[in-house]
Amino acid sequence: MSRTHPLKEIVKFQKKGIPAGIYSACSANDIVLEACMERAMQDSFYVLIEATANQVNQYGGYTGMKPQDFKSFVLSIAKRVNFPADKIILGGDHLGPLTWQSLPAKEAMEEAKELIRQFVLAGFTKIHIDTSMHLGDDDRSKKLEKTVIARRGAILAKAAEEAYKELVASNPDALHPVYVIGSEVPIPGGSQGEEDELQVTTVNDFSETVDLFKEAFLSNDLSEAWDNVIAIVVQPGVEFGDESIHEYDRNAAKELCEELKNYPTLVFEGHSTDYQTPEALKAMVEDGIAILKVGPALIFALREALFALNHIENELFQHRSDVQLSRFIEVLDEAMVKNPANWIKHYHGSQEKIRLARKYSFSDRCRYYFPVPEVKEAISRLMQNLKSTDIPISLISQYMPVQYYRIRKGLLSKEPESLAKDRVKNCIDQYLYATQPVNKNEHERN
Repeated sequence: MSRTHPLKEIVKFQKKGIPAGIYSACSANDIVLEACMERAMQDSFYVLIEATANQVNQYGGYTGMKPQDFKSFVLSIAKRVNFPADKIILGGDHLGPLTWQSLPAKEAMEEAKELIRQFVLAGFTKIHIDTSMHLGDDDRSKKLEKTVIARRGAILAKAAEEAYKELVASNPDALHPVYVIGSEVPIPGGSQGEEDELQVTTVNDFSETVDLFKEAFLSNDLSEAWDNVIAIVVQPGVEFGDESIHEYDRNAAKELCEELKNYPTLVFEGHSTDYQTPEALKAMVEDGIAILKVGPALIFALREALFALNHIENELFQHRSDVQLSRFIEVLDEAMVKNPANWIKHYHGSQEKIRLARKYSFSDRCRYYFPVPEVKEAISRLMQNLKSTDIPISLISQYMPVQYYRIRKGLLSKEPESLAKDRVKNCIDQYLYATQPVNKNEHERN
């Protein structure tokens, strides 16, 4: 008997009027993922971890990992923190020709098919199909037709279904993937400017997208794949820039969310939900935006923690000639200045504004530099230095006041790794507040 995908259960709750949801951790940072798993263990709940097409692909992406490598990486973290592997849902985000937009459509789609194939064969069971971008021989002076987007989406769904059949041949218990369709503006990775126009997806765009994708799927004998489409990506009116956050306005999204009630098997997926208030996140889930994607905010919280620990380290050791300081804050910025490719298109203005953005922007492009060897070495030295001493709780109060109170309550140790992960969990807690209704367990028992 085939198992029901956990995300389908969330759809069922939503359609019963129970505001259940799940957050999706879009990160390849091991400290962040450890925090996600440790926090999920407290509630014996699933953790949804996603990799984007430019982050992980058949050529390694910017992380150097192929889909199977990323799965192994995640499972190694799970083993380290004793998190049950069967509670991990792996997702592929923006899977499509995103990374190959400059190629002619035929070539780009062949690359995208192989991308999808590798994700499904590796056991990723949440597949976001994104074919919303112009390709090399498309007319960029015109908006890409929705029929073209849907037709290309069906081609990739077919590749996914074929890969699943191949997977089941060797693993009969493999869970059938669920699909998410549609895309959002701006491109994955966040806004490239504070003035980017933000418009809530219209009811017409939503319904037309669903109709065209359904028609494309069914005309390609993909009825089973269509039955496994659980969500559509919309723009509910949330985004962030260097210093700005577009707050969720449920009135602005009211018509869109009301229309969702006419689709008994679909929920919305919201991207760029980072930095929304817990109350706004909860309102989104109540309105049917049941899958909340978060990435930059998690690493932003980690960066805040590491900066705080670096300040504590400096207070403790800056006058000690026998201790080599980590210089984490300086090393990170030096790495970003040395190779500006990952932030230069996103940060604008005066040199002073750009300097601040490198460190403190909500867009948080510094996440691309955490894997750089000298940055990793600085983090390691920072942790080693702080482990070598008993950190005064007064310094933790100064630089990490939330963690200070948790230590006072006996809920947290003063170990530097624990302090860093707990700051990430502060962010995760906001999503759990939004996605786990108090009465859900009662409904599960009934």
